[in-house]
Amino acid sequence: MKNLNKYIFLLSICMISFSCQSLVDDINDDPNSIPTEDIPASLFLTGAQLANVSFQVGHLTRISGLYSGQLFGFASVYGDVYRYNISTAESNSSWSNLYIGVITNTRLIMESAPNDRLLVGICQVLEAHALGSAAAIWGDVPYSQVNQADVEDPAFEGQVSVLNNIQGLLDTAIGNLSGSSRPLSEDIHYGGDADKWIALANSLKARNYMLLKDYAAAFDAAQNGILSPDDSFRYVPAGTETTTDDKNQFWTTLNGARGGDIGSGDSYLTQLLDPASAVYRGNAKTDETARSGYSYVVETDGISNLGIIEQFEPQNMVSYAENILTLAEAGARINSVDDGLAYLNTYREWLNTGASLNASFDTLAYSYEAYEVADFEGGGMENTDGIATDRALLREIVEERYVSGFLTWMPFNDHRRLRKNDSDIVVPFPVNDASASGHVERLPYASDELVANSNAPEEDPGLFFKTEVNR
Repeated sequence: MKNLNKYIFLLSICMISFSCQSLVDDINDDPNSIPTEDIPASLFLTGAQLANVSFQVGHLTRISGLYSGQLFGFASVYGDVYRYNISTAESNSSWSNLYIGVITNTRLIMESAPNDRLLVGICQVLEAHALGSAAAIWGDVPYSQVNQADVEDPAFEGQVSVLNNIQGLLDTAIGNLSGSSRPLSEDIHYGGDADKWIALANSLKARNYMLLKDYAAAFDAAQNGILSPDDSFRYVPAGTETTTDDKNQFWTTLNGARGGDIGSGDSYLTQLLDPASAVYRGNAKTDETARSGYSYVVETDGISNLGIIEQFEPQNMVSYAENILTLAEAGARINSVDDGLAYLNTYREWLNTGASLNASFDTLAYSYEAYEVADFEGGGMENTDGIATDRALLREIVEERYVSGFLTWMPFNDHRRLRKNDSDIVVPFPVNDASASGHVERLPYASDELVANSNAPEEDPGLFFKTEVNR
């Protein structure tokens, strides 16, 4: 990772802000001819946010779904990746979106407007979101030395160290954001609402504490996190029927060159939600018929999909579902069965409104009645195998996180977090290839970084190398 000319990055992000289709216009013009100090820092924010979107709900997120029993790779690249035949080149675009599109530009924005507490706070949360996701999926990653003027090749820092430093960054962001709201049209997510950014920051802290298995700290942070479905941090496509850009990114993938390559197929998630399946998760209080249809990804093309990847369907990055289910899992672990169950039922009450579905599926059957403690006691509908009541509840919460977190990092992160010490409650999806040494532990580093950074590992550790938090 060479520290390249900052004007190239600023210009590219500015162009993203105005039009995704104009990225290559005038590519041979001299970027240094634009006096960047004359451009308001806020104009670069939209581009940084879009780069973060591309990282959080893009190619690698779909790959994590392949390795979490949620998606099936039918052909071409996704067919090979599904069978664990993956090249480090698959991470190049995501690495670039992260380190160039997000980190380089947010730090330059903060440098340009150090006294703008709202803009600085938003950039700090964006950086924490991006780097926290990076540390979760890759392990050790460059962090503190990125874009330092006297450092040509930043060192890879330990996963736990990066996550802990990010928690401090989020605390700083919360301080900057406090009382700093103002209308900000360049903020495509929250429009300059600092309170929503603060809630997001706390949800990210909770996510990172879950990765670190510090459940008490995760519970405390989540209490101040995203507590309303309307405040979920997500990408909302703003295009039109006639535009080719600004659509749900999975829809765009299937509507382009990857039609027929990736979809739900007969994945474990598909079976969990299928009333006709032997592993169907429904019961007398739960009817998953509508969510089964909504969550199914048809592999043939984008147009055939009317549910979770319909062309204008929002894409969750950090959701109300994740935060409330973090309160449920952490509450059940550190407080009581009653506490965890209360949060799970709060979420089920929302599901029972049909608000998690869109108009194509909200008329189908669904039901999420409140559970009782007796349902998780030995012989109850959610504990037919007679495990301890608290473990039966945790198993249900983890399974709900698996279903509700579809097309986010959460199922991939949870399964790796739980495999070692919580095998009795982990979602039991099978490996994709019987010859594999086990489930995937991480995604590969970008080949561009391995070649260009003298401080990068000599070779990628591989899919089955456990990262520090999960050893």
